[in-house]
Amino acid sequence: MSVTHESEGGPGPHTSAGPQKGLTSAGPPESADALRFSANWAEGALRIADARGAVRTLLARAGHPPVLRASQDAQLVVSELITNALRHAPGPCGMVLEVASGRHELRVTVSDTSQRSPVVRPVDAERMGGRGLHLVLRICGRLRVTRHAQGKQVTTTVPLPG
Repeated sequence: MSVTHESEGGPGPHTSAGPQKGLTSAGPPESADALRFSANWAEGALRIADARGAVRTLLARAGHPPVLRASQDAQLVVSELITNALRHAPGPCGMVLEVASGRHELRVTVSDTSQRSPVVRPVDAERMGGRGLHLVLRICGRLRVTRHAQGKQVTTTVPLPG
């Protein structure tokens, strides 16, 4: 389990005054069969339930219904990453979900306005919270953090059944 750090030039993610969402069948050029969802939210406009709903919808379209553990794990991963973005970064945030044409993994990218990397803290049974990244790393194995001029992106991959 690991957290990888990268730096990137570019302007960073698009931010907007409110939610902009779209679930499409258009993916990156190398994968015309990919499914993709992206959304950007203004500060305070995001509801985690909406993000979890986007995961359920995207994975159902990819043949992974919400009753399957993979869908539930993916919803947990998105909840934890977005909660961290809302809790630790001021301003807008964004999310991109992608299921590649093989549909054996869901790539989750959450962007926020903080340059600080997520910190995996030691588990403390007496502390409320602080377990989210442990759960994400247990499910996904690793996180990639990419810094850019307006903040950072945290990317991870949730395995899906073959």
